[in-house]
Amino acid sequence: MSAQERGLRCGSLRGSLRDLRAAMMVAVVLLPALLPSTNLAATGDTASGATFQPTVQQPRAFGYLLGDVLTQRILLRDESHDVGSVAPPSLGRTDVWLERRRVRTETDSDGRRWMAIDYQVVNVPAALAQIALPALALASSSGAALRIAEWPLSIGPATPANPFNAGDLQALRPDRLAAPVPTAPLRRQASIAGGLSLLTLLCWAGWWWWRNARESARLPFARAWRQMRRLQPSTGPGAQASADGWLCLHRALNETAGHVVHAGSLPGLFVQAPYLQPLRAQLEQFYRQSAERFFVPASGADAYPLRSLCEALYRAEQRHQR
Repeated sequence: MSAQERGLRCGSLRGSLRDLRAAMMVAVVLLPALLPSTNLAATGDTASGATFQPTVQQPRAFGYLLGDVLTQRILLRDESHDVGSVAPPSLGRTDVWLERRRVRTETDSDGRRWMAIDYQVVNVPAALAQIALPALALASSSGAALRIAEWPLSIGPATPANPFNAGDLQALRPDRLAAPVPTAPLRRQASIAGGLSLLTLLCWAGWWWWRNARESARLPFARAWRQMRRLQPSTGPGAQASADGWLCLHRALNETAGHVVHAGSLPGLFVQAPYLQPLRAQLEQFYRQSAERFFVPASGADAYPLRSLCEALYRAEQRHQR
């Protein structure tokens, strides 16, 4: 092969290499434009473990004081993407200044779903200072991790330092006295209530006195006991009671039974007045003593506690009437 032919072939080869290199450069430039878009934040098509920056509505960045509540909203679903369910952040203090109070899910009028996070200012510095809402990394059911960056904001003191010395505020005022409560109506109501209570007590006392007086005049043993208290023992304690005392007790027993009672008819008395049954032994002794006193000549009968028996009969009668 001649030298001229070899020169032509080399020139042709170098031209082909230049053309190939130019074609490769064009392919590198045009290839990204020909491939489909993979913008995770815009489309929501995220691979497992991928991260993206969601749309966040931040609160205003200034003018917060002690106790103020600010809300941060994170877009979870709209027409272009849906990250699914998102695990909420934990509640409680996030730093010296803020406390995360509540996390909730809201849907706006356009059908978009948001995660709303409330923060409250729980502490303020002595002078105006800059703080930040904490950064968040939230896991979602789609496998994507939502990254929310810090959001700076400013908080101020409740009052300026040394406000009274600087003349910014007026001096503290004394406590305002509460308006006096009108007590005249209360005193009037208390007087009425006290008067009614006293009247009630007087009515009860009057009724009790009237009831006792009526029973003492109506009931046989009550009359006998009243008469027995007026009678005096003949020779002192333990001596025989007077004949009037024995007679008044006999009359009370006869009135209670509705007929004349003697030792043999005591069972009829207990049928008519069963409340006297516990005193059966004393009554039987009473009738034996009475027979000896009135029907045995020159009887030396022992002293009998007539007043005690009369009182016991009176108490039994009272209990029965109640």
